[in-house]
Amino acid sequence: MAYAGPVRPTETAAVVWRPVAAGAVTITGGPLGARQTANRTAAIPAGLKQLREAKNVLNLELAAGKAEGEAVGPIFADSDVHKWLEAAAWEYGRGADPALLDDILELTDLLQNAQADDGYLDSVVQLRGLERYSELEWSHEHYCAGHLIQAAVAYSRTTGRTELLDVARRVADHLVATFGPGKNPALDGHPVIEMALVELYRETGERSYLDLAKHFVDTRGRGTITGRDVGYYSDRVPVREATTVEGHSVRAVYLAAGAADVAAETGDAELLAALETQFASMALEKEYLTGGLGARWEGEAFGDPYELPNDRAYAETCATIGGIQWAWRMLLATGKASYADQIERMIYNGFISGVSQAGTEYFYVNTLHLRDRSVPDHDRTPARGRVGWFACACCPPNVMRTFSSLEGYLASTDADGLQLHQYLPGTVQAGELKLTVATDYPWQGKITITVDQAGPDETTIALRVPAWAEGATLTTAAGTEDVTAGEYAGARRAWQVGDQLVLDLPLTPRLTAPHPRVDASRGCLAIERGPLVYALEQADQAEGVAVDDLRLDPAGELVEERREDLLGGVTLIKATGSGPDGPVELVALPYHLWANRGPQPMRVWIPLQ
Repeated sequence: MAYAGPVRPTETAAVVWRPVAAGAVTITGGPLGARQTANRTAAIPAGLKQLREAKNVLNLELAAGKAEGEAVGPIFADSDVHKWLEAAAWEYGRGADPALLDDILELTDLLQNAQADDGYLDSVVQLRGLERYSELEWSHEHYCAGHLIQAAVAYSRTTGRTELLDVARRVADHLVATFGPGKNPALDGHPVIEMALVELYRETGERSYLDLAKHFVDTRGRGTITGRDVGYYSDRVPVREATTVEGHSVRAVYLAAGAADVAAETGDAELLAALETQFASMALEKEYLTGGLGARWEGEAFGDPYELPNDRAYAETCATIGGIQWAWRMLLATGKASYADQIERMIYNGFISGVSQAGTEYFYVNTLHLRDRSVPDHDRTPARGRVGWFACACCPPNVMRTFSSLEGYLASTDADGLQLHQYLPGTVQAGELKLTVATDYPWQGKITITVDQAGPDETTIALRVPAWAEGATLTTAAGTEDVTAGEYAGARRAWQVGDQLVLDLPLTPRLTAPHPRVDASRGCLAIERGPLVYALEQADQAEGVAVDDLRLDPAGELVEERREDLLGGVTLIKATGSGPDGPVELVALPYHLWANRGPQPMRVWIPLQ
């Protein structure tokens, strides 16, 4: 078996595009390829070690009768094991590793033995003798089940084995028997079960899983969840009636992604249209330039429209991951390039900022401004720098599973041909068409697509032209032509081996203005180059000049400087500006690389002089 992707719409799903087939995408290099390698070689082994040290694995051993003691940690402790299992499964699909499979099988054995006779499985609830589902608004029981199901689907798709899938199906069957119309009406305070049940339906064909997912989506937004402001749980407005996202940012985007799955599999155009409205509102009014989501530390929540503080930005790493998941589903359902643009922004900025280049230290919170002499007064504050684990460790294994399944977000296919959405060096195949992608993106804007294999029929190769790429060109055998930013460009023909398409995306540095309603960034500009947001970090500035005192000259030239000796190779941008004592050069590096030299003052939005 081979990597097969986390989203696999059925043949009857109402989608414009479909993910390419199992094993059809490989990544062979580039900055994201290097991160993916670090994830495999360093992060995943370290993650299992952390899960053992934090006693998450011990809880399963206790529930399985293989150890003695009391449950340790939060009630949702199992979920981090499940996310690690999903990461390991996708990684095994990318490259078989007997040692990794042994770890997967060991955890699977614990889950099999910990599972109750009726299919229920949550080690902390079981060990503490808690009443099932009595505090579902906060117990995360469906959330844990959802992540277990997602891990099981990944394991099934990459190995063809069913041990873990059998456990997940028993969990899902228990949920079907317990919840739904005429049964327990409760909803979990933390969505994810919706995505999981739809994917399990796609994997098994069992309609009751899809029906339960639809029930959870349709009944949310009616004040069912108690114990906290219903808006926190995205339970204030029905999903079909909501015009924006609100409340806990991770919960909100997980719910929206699950609703998108339901809309696709049921052909629900009304629900899909509502989700388009919500996504557009989020992107315009509630998303940081980095793709970060969540403006408030209180409740880890979205704020009001245009409430986007920079130094108090929460922008949880998990929220960006959820945003990627939602955007991918919307891209498949609509074929609109704007969703692929969103995935690119989130991946290259808000997502990979959440993990060190080494792959083993993490940010929970991704601020856009760290002030001089900032006090590390919280275990999640970026003032501490990236750390190896958290008491609430949702982000690290979430990062792991995203890197391990990254191939699943790069390309799609339809009856007409192949679409490339993200540009990484590697290979892509759809049917009889096989391509090699050669590029140094995002450092360089040239993407060369070479046909390695083709059938006799005409096929379209479509390439996304990012919305920021004004002046982009596409070169084919017919010549070079200008292409439209924010759309897909390409060519249709009966391809021959050796044919090439060359997409040139201009990476001229640019200044970006904030929306005029964002008070926190008024009077500031940000620097971008291609898909990358840049930031000023203290280590790169002139001696004795604090980042907080720098001002940008908007009329000055932006100059690129390639530094192969810095952070594994990076393109810096130098700008003109001033400090307290007069003119000074400003040096910006890609935002996602900040704090890899230790926590230090940094800012994305730069005041004007």
